[in-house]
Amino acid sequence: MATLASLTVVAQNTRYAFAQNKLTLVAVLILLLMIVFAIFGPWIAPYDPLTTDGTARLVAPNAAHWFGTDALGRDILSRVIVATRLDLGMAVSAVALSFMVGLALGAVGGYFGGWLERILGRVMDTIMAFPLFVLAMGIVAALGNNVLNIVIATMIINLPFYYRFARGEVNIRRELGYVEAARMGGNRPLQVLLHHIVPNILPPMMVQASLNMGWAILNAAGLSYIGLGVRAPTPEWGIMVSEGASNIISGEWWTFIFPGAALVLAVFSFNLLGDGLRDLLDPRRRT
Repeated sequence: MATLASLTVVAQNTRYAFAQNKLTLVAVLILLLMIVFAIFGPWIAPYDPLTTDGTARLVAPNAAHWFGTDALGRDILSRVIVATRLDLGMAVSAVALSFMVGLALGAVGGYFGGWLERILGRVMDTIMAFPLFVLAMGIVAALGNNVLNIVIATMIINLPFYYRFARGEVNIRRELGYVEAARMGGNRPLQVLLHHIVPNILPPMMVQASLNMGWAILNAAGLSYIGLGVRAPTPEWGIMVSEGASNIISGEWWTFIFPGAALVLAVFSFNLLGDGLRDLLDPRRRT
């Protein structure tokens, strides 16, 4: 019964968030479509994204190729669909890693303080001292151009945001009444931290993570755009925009417009989702 009541409350809150902000529903629908593309993309795509066709180079959008073809005769729609898995996968992996590591380090540093907090703070300050995209470029250039290194670079440059957020929230809550009551109840420091403080800072951090997803997608695509990310001929939005940019002057607008539009939609949807999560998870906005 308790589980059913909890699910009912979640459904009511979700319906309220969608009713108050219709754009949130639009964002969710777009993201669901992208998830479908990410999972089933290779089967949904009408053509093989790697197959070239010299007789169909730079064909404008038509009934056979809805998004047209690129300079090698590859179907752009198929490449955009298949690229969704790679771009979303890199962004989700990087944000999940930075979220977990930043939450763990920030919670420990904020709760225990002392020399550990000072050391962690200086490490995060060192990361923040660099222009973040330039730092990502340096990491990928040093480690090599592959998906794993892009995820690592994106995780490192996002880490200070989650660390500082978690540290600040834990630092505020560690002296609150319910935490003092948990200590007086015989809970050990780690039990207090894991069972009473961390669960209360997860909702605002989830909002931050959803907002950060769009930036992570742009970072991965930006690295590919300048040649430091995933390499051609792998379907990836940044590579496709880079390849299509050379056709701007000659007028083949479709070669860069559609991959760029996919990037815009992804970032736009995650930003709107962050607004919806804030309304859904903040009880003060539901009163």
